[in-house]
Amino acid sequence: MPNIILFDDESWKSLKPLTFTRPVSLLRVGILTIKEKWEKTLETKASFITQDYLSEKYPIEIGTDNLIINSSLLPNPEIVAFIKNLDANEALLDGGDLIAARLDERQFDRLINDSDIDELKGMDISEREDLISRIRRPYDLFSLNEQEIRSDFNLLTKNRSSKEISETNKVLGNENVFVEEGVTLECAILNASEGPIYIGKNSVIMEGSMIRGPVAICDHSIVKMGTKMYGRTTIGPFSKVGGEINNSVILGYSNKGHEGYLGNSVIGEWCNIGADTNTSNLKNNYTEVRLWDYEEGRFAKTGLQFCGLIMGDHAKCGINTMFNTGTVVGVSANIFGSGYPRNFVPSFAWGGSNGFSTYKLEKCFEVAEIVTNRRDVEFSELDKKILNHVFLSTAGNRSWEN
Repeated sequence: MPNIILFDDESWKSLKPLTFTRPVSLLRVGILTIKEKWEKTLETKASFITQDYLSEKYPIEIGTDNLIINSSLLPNPEIVAFIKNLDANEALLDGGDLIAARLDERQFDRLINDSDIDELKGMDISEREDLISRIRRPYDLFSLNEQEIRSDFNLLTKNRSSKEISETNKVLGNENVFVEEGVTLECAILNASEGPIYIGKNSVIMEGSMIRGPVAICDHSIVKMGTKMYGRTTIGPFSKVGGEINNSVILGYSNKGHEGYLGNSVIGEWCNIGADTNTSNLKNNYTEVRLWDYEEGRFAKTGLQFCGLIMGDHAKCGINTMFNTGTVVGVSANIFGSGYPRNFVPSFAWGGSNGFSTYKLEKCFEVAEIVTNRRDVEFSELDKKILNHVFLSTAGNRSWEN
């Protein structure tokens, strides 16, 4: 098998604020991250081509025979077959976008040095809609989450048996429920008649929880008592959730531990949602939702009627926070107080509907270290460098600083 490298294209920009702190391939959709999907599908490890300031934490590994794959591309059997059959110096194109290519070491050197790749034979497969499924905007994560839960469920459970489920639970569609080892699951209602339910290793599903598939609850997560979880929802690893959740993706290591509604939303890592926080995911006039677009520097149409909250890593909100339909919250923002905050909250903002000041880096680092240590994760110097870069690069969004 060639050396696998997942490369970020222009979609990295349009996926902010989620990609301020990670390559595109580390976004979670379904059960797995995009990187994990390709590694399991191709049965090998992958590395990254990403932004310069991320590359020290997420390095590239180059081989003599390299298969580069667009990080926004989701694997399916058809596109995987196309990619596996690429010969040296052949490429797949989605219109003007490079999807995948097989490059020798010389050609790869030309690619990373922004030189023309000679002798590269391209095949445009843009008309084959069955082949191409890509994550290009933050809302694609919840829009495509159902198909990816089903796909990942099949990938992870093939030729395997679920751990036994206690008789204290009420289960519908038992064949579509898969429980990994170490799970605590008692007195819950699991309805997998409309889609699979996956419960990852060492997770805890407390009594009274109601879960309706398709749903993915990843390793070491906690679902608190009486949680109401609707389909097309993913709870990333080491997260804690409660209240009501519908068609949302929590990337991991985040808490929404109390009552309140979260719908059609994406929450980054190391976030905390205060008790009784609610997100609106539908406008009162039922019209199309517009969402802040970092690349264009303005609110842009989404084509969606339902869209809630997009929240970057390390962001937090206080109790009783109310988010309007289509709100974007940047990295390390801290929101509190009465009333609705604006629909776009810049990174490192501190405040709410009455205005913002700047969340200082020193305080951000102090809190981040406390939060990550609680999960036995190191908040490293590389993490500080990344957040420092985001702080500086997003200064223009903090209008009060100007």
